[in-house]
Amino acid sequence: MKGLTRDRGALWEHENHPDEAGGVTEETQMSHLRWGVLGVANIAVRMVIPAIRAASNGVVAAIASRDAARAEEAAGRLEIPRAYGSYEALLDDPDVDAVYIPLPNSLHEEWTVRCAGAGKHVLCEKPLATSAAACEEMIAACRQHKVLLMEAFMYRFHPRTRRVAELVRQGALGDPRLVRASFTFSVRSRDNIRLRADLGGGSLYDVGCYGVNFARMILGEPRRAFAFAHVGPTAVDETLGCVLQFDGERVAVVDSGLTVARRQEAEVVGSEGRLVVPDPFLPGGGDTEIRLWADSAQKAVVVPGVDQYRLMVEQFAAAVLDGAPLGLPPEEAVGNLRAIEALLRSLGTGQAETVI
Repeated sequence: MKGLTRDRGALWEHENHPDEAGGVTEETQMSHLRWGVLGVANIAVRMVIPAIRAASNGVVAAIASRDAARAEEAAGRLEIPRAYGSYEALLDDPDVDAVYIPLPNSLHEEWTVRCAGAGKHVLCEKPLATSAAACEEMIAACRQHKVLLMEAFMYRFHPRTRRVAELVRQGALGDPRLVRASFTFSVRSRDNIRLRADLGGGSLYDVGCYGVNFARMILGEPRRAFAFAHVGPTAVDETLGCVLQFDGERVAVVDSGLTVARRQEAEVVGSEGRLVVPDPFLPGGGDTEIRLWADSAQKAVVVPGVDQYRLMVEQFAAAVLDGAPLGLPPEEAVGNLRAIEALLRSLGTGQAETVI
């Protein structure tokens, strides 16, 4: 195959045909989505690839890097059958059904469109693009080539997130009026791609997008947006605080940071109660809880631990293989990016901006 660094044929045979040690039968293979991975980013090798391997309906068929040695090393360490020294070579592989894209934000549009042209379904890291217009182009390309596209907002697949949305929808807090969401951490090096404007860096794109997404999940689409930020020497927002205004007396306060201590928090305040979600975006695999204050009482709603990455890739595979609904339609990403763009415009103008 073009661009093949090494074909681990023996491992591929073991994974896809039964033998004394077990393995995936040919019948099972037909019900498994065959994934390719573009790049060896930490999120891919530490979280998503292990999640695909643990999933009930997926296998990792190939990994690619522009550095063939890095692809080969990752493939060997993660027991991936095929390693490629270019992204194009992976897209040429007929044994890859879907591609996971963990590339820098600035590359999401290009490689999603190219994956679509190659007939590959796409799970792409958040933010799906760096603008709503680019996101719409990606959706159009995938629709044209009849492939599925989903943004990898893994926290939306955790049952606790869905339970929070359900509690609000059922009126447990009365009318939801205020959302507060925070996600901050400190990058280890000033050379980190998150601090590079040319790669779509900045705290809002990287972690603030979670808070914006959470607020929209609870309150709907914002109408106005205002933001303050510390902009670093690389011209990206290193820390940011913002307010989103919604219809019906509803407001969200979101902050994000790349150069401050790690923390995650989310709170929903209604006319008759409130709830707090500890570590809402990266809760780990253990049991989690929702702290609820309502009817003059406090209680904890415990949700059993899960691997939210595994749930995400299983949901996507079920949509491809069985026609199940996408857990997160790509149009959802357009709404998030419209809010993010308004916040970035606000940084430039120093005024509240209309979300359009």
